[in-house]
Amino acid sequence: MKVRVLGCSGAIAQGCRTTSFLIDGRILIDAGTGVGDLTLDEMRAIDHVFLTHSHLDHIAALPLMLDAVSSLRSTPVQVHALPETIVALQVHVFNNVIWPDFSRIPSTSAPFLRFTALAVGQTLNAAGTLLEVLPAEHTVPAVGYAVQGHSGWWVFSGDTGRNPAFWQRVNQIPMAMLVIETAFSNRESILAERALHLAPHTLALELAQLNPARPCPIYITHTKPSETELIMAEIRQFDARTPHGFDAPHDIRWLRAGDVLEV
Repeated sequence: MKVRVLGCSGAIAQGCRTTSFLIDGRILIDAGTGVGDLTLDEMRAIDHVFLTHSHLDHIAALPLMLDAVSSLRSTPVQVHALPETIVALQVHVFNNVIWPDFSRIPSTSAPFLRFTALAVGQTLNAAGTLLEVLPAEHTVPAVGYAVQGHSGWWVFSGDTGRNPAFWQRVNQIPMAMLVIETAFSNRESILAERALHLAPHTLALELAQLNPARPCPIYITHTKPSETELIMAEIRQFDARTPHGFDAPHDIRWLRAGDVLEV
């Protein structure tokens, strides 16, 4: 399974695109600004979009992508999300004011977009790929995802603060790779706590819950462009101390747009 990183930044800047991952060319996990780097043919091939939550940096490209390719497709794009996320999109985006309601055009029987509600703990098969919906703790209803690859599961935390239920579940599955957010540096830890995001010191507390018998590569996502270097320096500082029972430092890497991960 190939996971193409279209965007993994916590904000926009030159070379920085917000969250979106393309899985085997058919499935999007979130639809941030990185989707805009795809060709028309690449966007046309996307049959399923799985959203973690309703915040703009994770859904910004969805209406524009649909506008670009819907007339080229013969079937609707399936958008999977929590019921609360679907309502937010219907009320605030696809409302015929901000954007046309693509779930009703060109007709309600044959729309460009079809919403499908999901729930935490649910397992789905999309385009031959198995996904599980994971819990997240954020300022709006949110989820993460686990996607089954050839060598194990690719796990994405989504936007989240401290999240014991997440670790309880991922420690039960053969995780091959973890993508986890760290949006703020430690100097912004109060803001991170209020916004239900992680900072390096809370990331350390979260990784302490990871089963040391199952080490895997860990990729850091959603860093603010102005703080990325500081965030990674703070992460490497705590990780060099090899805390919490690990025999060696975690294999922690900074995720970048354009990376292709194989699982």
